[in-house]
Amino acid sequence: MITDPVCGKRINRGKAHIVIEHEGVAYSLCCPLCQAEFERAPAAYAKPDVGKKVRRKPVRHPYRER
Repeated sequence: MITDPVCGKRINRGKAHIVIEHEGVAYSLCCPLCQAEFERAPAAYAKPDVGKKVRRKPVRHPYRER
């Protein structure tokens, strides 16, 4: 279970309406209203302890020698 940073509702990770990335942290939102509110003012709702850090694989250039 994860928490929507806008309304505080607890939702299943797989049932989230949308996942939005902000400053390297992914936030799961429960509905279009929370999505609109988060997109309007992400800094007000961005709490790294509520979101999940995004891990990116390093990009390997296809023509670079190994």
